[in-house]
Amino acid sequence: MIKITGGNFKRKKLDTISKFVRPTSSLKREAFFSVIESYGLKNSYNYFYKKVFLDLFAGIGTMGLEAISRGIEYVIFYENNKEVIKVLEKNCKNLCKKNQYEIIEENLVNSNIEINFTNISIIYIDPPYNQYNINNLLNILQKKINKKTIIGVESSIKDNFKIPENFELIKQKKYGKTNLSFLILA
Repeated sequence: MIKITGGNFKRKKLDTISKFVRPTSSLKREAFFSVIESYGLKNSYNYFYKKVFLDLFAGIGTMGLEAISRGIEYVIFYENNKEVIKVLEKNCKNLCKKNQYEIIEENLVNSNIEINFTNISIIYIDPPYNQYNINNLLNILQKKINKKTIIGVESSIKDNFKIPENFELIKQKKYGKTNLSFLILA
């Protein structure tokens, strides 16, 4: 069972679909938002107020819904699996107002991510392990995001993920067989 770990929806349950998704654990979610809040305080920047969260490979929406619960104004979910999207839509309808989110059904392998990046302060990337080149996606994003945008990347330690030269690693945490990396533009 998956529950929201913090904010207004703390302890609210999310529906899941086990055969298609690997939801981000509560420990990683807590750590992720703790790092974002800490980095924002250190740099006198609020990553949540009137900001947008971009959840790439959204699955059932765990990270984006956690962000809304913690005060983010709007979430854009990218997901391409129709069965998973049904669960994502149900979770969004159970927790959010319709004007707080958008679900884009698109395969990121074939996408150029044509959205407005002006207010996006946090991007979360959690592709299926060993099935997607994260660096290709980061190369697309680097031309669109602003200097303050934080990108969180969840990857398998077996993935060949290396920090691109135009990004700065601000923190990296290891959880078992998973790395959680936090990047900003250099």
